[in-house]
Amino acid sequence: MQLVHTLADLQSALAPYHHPAVVPTMGNLHEGHLALVQLAKPLGDITVATIFVNRLQFGPKDDFDTYPRTLAADCDKLHAAGCDLVFAPSETELFPQTQGFTVTPPDQLANILEGEFRPGFFKGVCTVVLKLLSCTHARSAVFGKKDYQQLKVIRQMVRQFNLPVNVLGGETLRSPEGLALSSRNSYLSPAEREQAPQLHAALATLAQAVRSGSTDFASLQEAAMQSLRRQGWLPDYVVARRQSDLQEPQAGDALVVLAAARLGTTRLIDNLEV
Repeated sequence: MQLVHTLADLQSALAPYHHPAVVPTMGNLHEGHLALVQLAKPLGDITVATIFVNRLQFGPKDDFDTYPRTLAADCDKLHAAGCDLVFAPSETELFPQTQGFTVTPPDQLANILEGEFRPGFFKGVCTVVLKLLSCTHARSAVFGKKDYQQLKVIRQMVRQFNLPVNVLGGETLRSPEGLALSSRNSYLSPAEREQAPQLHAALATLAQAVRSGSTDFASLQEAAMQSLRRQGWLPDYVVARRQSDLQEPQAGDALVVLAAARLGTTRLIDNLEV
């Protein structure tokens, strides 16, 4: 496996290939990321992982400075997973100038749910993902379904810009107790780690009610929020939405239930397709 840090070295390494399959990450990798690498491997003639902690998607109160940077351990994991190339640029390499050109996704998709609680988040995500797809000449790109709204936003961006990239979503990997694997799980204390599967349980209860035919979504969502609060969580949202565009559900829609909540100082997100 080759590790490169500069755009010049990246272009040199990619020169013999025509169909790179790319897995963009912010590092601090876990088994969920490695599953995305496995999903990417048959999709191209070279498998590329990018590792870049993107300042543009962090708000002023977010954890940019303390976000774990574990490049050596990440590379060991990627090598074992069969990744061919890792692109880990510095900020000055990927952003040699202040980023005046940005990608602003449409409000109806990007200013709801995560976008409501993290203003500007998807603008930062789209800007850096567009850069990374361009730099790596990606023909396939794999993102995790745990970040469900992010996957929707990126797919729409790729479609609207007519990018020659096939975007795939990898299923969420979970602990035996149901906790979605996430880089931010490392912030949880041992006691919080035992409590964290409650978020998945709240979503599972909501999903089961929907499968059983319940359509009073407002009451179901409020009950889920109250249940989490009683267990010590601070939920931002627990909702049922259309899978297609994350808008309010209508009869016959395929649905997804999504949640974001803080446990202690750690904010976790999760979702289940219904």
